[in-house]
Amino acid sequence: MDDDATTGDFDLDDRHSLRRVAGLSTELEDITEVEYRRLRLERVVLVGVWPGGSFVDAENSLAELAALAETAGSQVLEGLVQRRLKPDPATFIGSGKVQELRDVVLTTGADTVVVDGELSASQLRNLEDKVGIKVVDRTMVILDIFAQHAKSREGKAQVELAQLEYLSQRLRGWGASLSRQAGGRAGGAGGGVGTRGPGETKLETDRRRIRTRMAKLRRDLAGMRTARDTKRAGRRRNAVPAVSIAGYTNAGKSSLLNRLTGAGVLVEDALFATLDPTVRRAQTSEGRVYTLADTVGFVRHLPHELVESFRSTLEEVADADLVVHVVDGSHPDPEGQLSAVRAVLADIGAGGVREIVAVNKADAADPLVVARLLRNEPHAVVVSARTGEGIDKLRSVIENELPQPPVEVDVLVPYQHGELVARVHTVGEVLSIEHEAAGTRVRARVPERLAAVLEPYAVATQ
Repeated sequence: MDDDATTGDFDLDDRHSLRRVAGLSTELEDITEVEYRRLRLERVVLVGVWPGGSFVDAENSLAELAALAETAGSQVLEGLVQRRLKPDPATFIGSGKVQELRDVVLTTGADTVVVDGELSASQLRNLEDKVGIKVVDRTMVILDIFAQHAKSREGKAQVELAQLEYLSQRLRGWGASLSRQAGGRAGGAGGGVGTRGPGETKLETDRRRIRTRMAKLRRDLAGMRTARDTKRAGRRRNAVPAVSIAGYTNAGKSSLLNRLTGAGVLVEDALFATLDPTVRRAQTSEGRVYTLADTVGFVRHLPHELVESFRSTLEEVADADLVVHVVDGSHPDPEGQLSAVRAVLADIGAGGVREIVAVNKADAADPLVVARLLRNEPHAVVVSARTGEGIDKLRSVIENELPQPPVEVDVLVPYQHGELVARVHTVGEVLSIEHEAAGTRVRARVPERLAAVLEPYAVATQ
């Protein structure tokens, strides 16, 4: 390993050191009980429903699902789109198309069908019964990716809570191995029609265990949130402005953070490569300190369970003074990315935070698309985290958009108290500075706490 290797380089090597191997099952051998199994995503067929609008939108959605499936470790064999006004309540794609899907599965030799949508327990069961192989939906794939990439204790707890939240609504017996209900002697000593059989008892046991585990995870996350809130309160108390980098997954947020601060965080051409937020210290050209925070990426139809579980992490964005919204200028639908991210930001209460749009990957983007984005997004900067194009301009725009300290002071600080001048540079905005015989004359805007400290040195106005 190179002596100059960063933390991100070590993380990337660690992630690449263990990969799923095609043809080897990652599923638990014992699947005779309630479905609480790891996903097996090896050779998959994708299927989606196109309810209306442009067919390009349907293609983009399926292409994104293919990228998600590949990130989760699978090989995509085929993709199908079914045109219908709304998903079928029984099989999602309609009974007439299920046989066609079955034929494609047999032809390709797929072992998993991935549906571009969120399926109910009955839809999952019906599709699996009819196509004869495992069926997973978009939400399950995203949760699986998060489970693979979560690294910190908080991130792992958040992902597990989201998985259990999703699973608790979809517990079911596997095949015919568990009877859901039974009458007569099978129902127990009391007998009777419709009494509980062993399958239903097992489901109730699993539900209780899941609820207990979810309660513990929520308690653990509440404790971790307290620590995060304490750090955030310390930054607010010291009047350090906070800037959050948000955006669609794989838009280049981590690369941009590395460019702006030299953070050295993990960078990979994959969806949801980084989940744990990274906060780094940055300085304006005048020496004023602010923080830059990289956040988890967003995606269309981000599972509600994930939004809830990661709410404490996403509050980094809601509490920020400024959001740098990164969008992939080379993506087929950058406007769709902007809309999807803004919908999630509004959901977590960050819709009113001031925003700078950073159109990333300018080196690979179509100039016409970039021009369109600049026309529609007046507060936008074109950058390339890979080449460094536009980074200095983005820094300048961030500096200009940082909130101004509320109190303007005009003070003459004795030379023996030079640390106060340093604090003005660090947390304030210097308007003018002169060195006089009695000390340093400073006109600046500073936070209220520092203004109170500087009050004894105020220069009397004429």
